[in-house]
Amino acid sequence: MPIIEVEALWKSFKTMRDRKKVQVDALSGVDLQVQKGEIFGFLGPNGAGKTTMLRILATLLPPDKGRAVVAGYDLLREPKKVRTCIGYVSQAGGADSMSTGRENLILQARLYDLTASTARKRAAELISNLEMTSFADRLVRTHSGGQRRRLDLALGLVHQPKLLFLDEPTLGLDPQSRAQVWGEVRKLHTAGTTIFLTTHYLEEADSLCDRLAIIDEGKIVAEGTPTQLKQQIAGDVITLSLQNAVEAIPRAEELLRAQPFIRSMQQAADQQLQVYVERGEESLATIMRTLDAAKLNVHAVSLARPSLDDVFLRQTGHSLASSTAQQNGQGRS
Repeated sequence: MPIIEVEALWKSFKTMRDRKKVQVDALSGVDLQVQKGEIFGFLGPNGAGKTTMLRILATLLPPDKGRAVVAGYDLLREPKKVRTCIGYVSQAGGADSMSTGRENLILQARLYDLTASTARKRAAELISNLEMTSFADRLVRTHSGGQRRRLDLALGLVHQPKLLFLDEPTLGLDPQSRAQVWGEVRKLHTAGTTIFLTTHYLEEADSLCDRLAIIDEGKIVAEGTPTQLKQQIAGDVITLSLQNAVEAIPRAEELLRAQPFIRSMQQAADQQLQVYVERGEESLATIMRTLDAAKLNVHAVSLARPSLDDVFLRQTGHSLASSTAQQNGQGRS
């Protein structure tokens, strides 16, 4: 049973480019369904439309066109009813840094009309469930990144929502803190909470999500379980780094295209050639002999099963991992 139904959703923004105002489509006719009780992932690079989609579904941003039903309520006609059923955890979080975690939780509960005694009880329950006892009575400004994210989760859960929206829940966390947040998300899922999360971390989508949609430039380009998406790319993936790549890759593609075991080839953004083949171990030897005979020097080679990044590359023509690394290097969030 769908808990989210989206039909032909559009959202545009005006921005400055070359000193001119231009319109940019953040979402371009998105159709989507999320089933009750699942962890649904929205995977894509920064700027793809993930946060825009989440903010619209959380009633924080109106769409330009389209229709959405969230938790059984029409998004545009019944936004107040939608808000009673959802929790929302933004990238920035919403805790007051000059109050304690417990004080933040009690205030949030009171804002949802819980009585003072019920609010204190609910805060204590969340502090225990999310293992926050050691820091809940310290000022939030003294919390570590992982502790803040656990508090953010608690704030989103204080009114026991049917549906929890998480926008990049582990952005900027160290590996240990990320693992802790993943653990908490799994516990919430086991307890029956439906979770819609955005991420650009491939391993996060692969590990956590029952189903996911891949979005790029405002359009959904693929949807399914992580396994289903990876099965779209049959066989193995051989990644080749060639000397003088600009000249060598077209020549290599021309030579390898004649081989019957090659399903397809695609150039990655980092000037590597990805070759999709049957029986990778056997095919690799033939590929290396073919390139060597043509005096094309291979700097590095790897053989792997298809990943979500291979799916993203196949659907969009560029690598999500490379896009994310480049954006992070430029300081984009």
